[in-house]
Amino acid sequence: MRVSKEQAAENRRRIVEVAGTLFRARGVNGIGVADLMKEAGLTHGGFYGHFASKDDLAAEACASVMAKTAQRWGTFADGTGTPDDRLAAIAGFYLSAAHRDAPASGCPIATLGIDAARQDGPVRRAFTEGLRPFLEVLGRLVPGRSKAAQREKALATLSAMVGAVILARAVDDPALSDDILAAVKARITAS
Repeated sequence: MRVSKEQAAENRRRIVEVAGTLFRARGVNGIGVADLMKEAGLTHGGFYGHFASKDDLAAEACASVMAKTAQRWGTFADGTGTPDDRLAAIAGFYLSAAHRDAPASGCPIATLGIDAARQDGPVRRAFTEGLRPFLEVLGRLVPGRSKAAQREKALATLSAMVGAVILARAVDDPALSDDILAAVKARITAS
């Protein structure tokens, strides 16, 4: 039975959405195509009608979740208050226990970054291109005497936030995990 173009597009969108969630939760290599398709409510055999390979899906899912997350950051950045207030809002959300405890729906930089480093061209390219809007958002909010100084500060801020979430998720001491998030949030909002 053939599906309509609209249904095929909806199936593809669903596969990409489910993959974005599962790859953040389990890693790209932590779930197979059959299980991923089952989670999407589709058959394993249909996968190759949408994607040439799992790597192609990983690249598209990475690009999709990064774009959606960067858009949310943009909403924070375009909000009310001073640039410092808006940066504090981003840091407050990002460096929270709720974000730490929800990797499947959280920032893909902290969950897919390690996977992207181990992947070939398309996934790394999608990750690299997906990272740029985050830096643009932070570059609009951090102080600096020049565009180069703002870019450097944006790179350092993003790296500190992502690193803090990765460490906070990795440790088995809840108090230390909370302290990591709080320390980086305090450093970002103080500067």
